[in-house]
Amino acid sequence: MASSTRWLSATLAICAGVTLVAGAGQAANGNEPLLAPQPAAQTVQASAVLKPAIYRGPKATSGKVVYLTFDDGPSRYTPAVLNVLKSYNAKATFFVIGSQIRTREATTRRIAREGHSVQNHTWRHRNLKRLSATEISSQFTRTNRAIRQQGIRQPACERPPYGAFNNRVRRVSQTLGMRTVMWSLDANDWRRPGASAIARRVVRGTSNGTIVLMHDGGGNRSQTATALKSVLRTLKARGYRFEALPSCP
Repeated sequence: MASSTRWLSATLAICAGVTLVAGAGQAANGNEPLLAPQPAAQTVQASAVLKPAIYRGPKATSGKVVYLTFDDGPSRYTPAVLNVLKSYNAKATFFVIGSQIRTREATTRRIAREGHSVQNHTWRHRNLKRLSATEISSQFTRTNRAIRQQGIRQPACERPPYGAFNNRVRRVSQTLGMRTVMWSLDANDWRRPGASAIARRVVRGTSNGTIVLMHDGGGNRSQTATALKSVLRTLKARGYRFEALPSCP
């Protein structure tokens, strides 16, 4: 019950426009993102200086829209995710790890070719809060270069691994012309609780303009691909459409 209360408080804070000091937590395999809300005393109010750097998506002006985002790819599971998206004519935003592009070049190009957005998730999924400004810049610029080498446009957005960022990360990102993009609903698929549990969490938590965090890499993502079918089928029946983030072309 305490855990559920903490999660609800964090979600309400996001919806209210509060910038959370996000997850220093890390799963055992070292490559699983975790948004870990800090105690209330450490919560930072979004200020005029910091707020413009953090993007959580607009409300659609007509109809209902959900923004599906996928982290930690490209991987062997990315094609399965793409197949599901294609079957429902759904678009999404992929935050890719630069070092993984080298062995998944065709998959990376396919993401863009099928109308999805390809954005920056750093070179090696490092916790950027622990790095110097020079190291942070390298994580971003190397990934941007790898993406451009696939004939894909320079990313306009980045997502820090584990949701871990600070003023230094934001300044570097802004200097490179990128916007930091978070999420408003964590599918918790990185925990691998089962496809039905993932789908249920997303369907119940989605409303107009929700940015959903899911994963196509960082581990076995077969549950995610299976859950995605149910998510798309159910939400489409409820009148939702699925688009790439408009601020991340």
